[in-house]
Amino acid sequence: MTRDVYEYAVIRVVPRVERGELINAGVLLYCQSRGYLCARVELDAARLRALDPDADADAVRQALGAYELACGEKAGPLAGESLGGRFRWLTAPRSTIVQAGPVHAGLTGDPHTELARLFDKLVRL
Repeated sequence: MTRDVYEYAVIRVVPRVERGELINAGVLLYCQSRGYLCARVELDAARLRALDPDADADAVRQALGAYELACGEKAGPLAGESLGGRFRWLTAPRSTIVQAGPVHAGLTGDPHTELARLFDKLVRL
């Protein structure tokens, strides 16, 4: 089986940026050699409320959905960018409530399966 290099970042929700507390709410995975870019997100609203009872869960879900949208065929403003360009833009440092963590790398024979594995390991409890 051929294994290819992939890069990924955890998508985090930091409801009160000044406190630095966060929850993992998704994974963004890019595999250049396979032409693969995909994000999978899921907000645990109870965990969000535990960090900030006043957080707007609907607004956070919408912001998380933008990651999935940016990876698809209807990528909005990023539609003209290469998959690598989109990945770099999505993982650029931000001081916002929804942000990507550091980029990590690995090897995989199946990026889709790897995304599911990382999501289950890093996002779901």
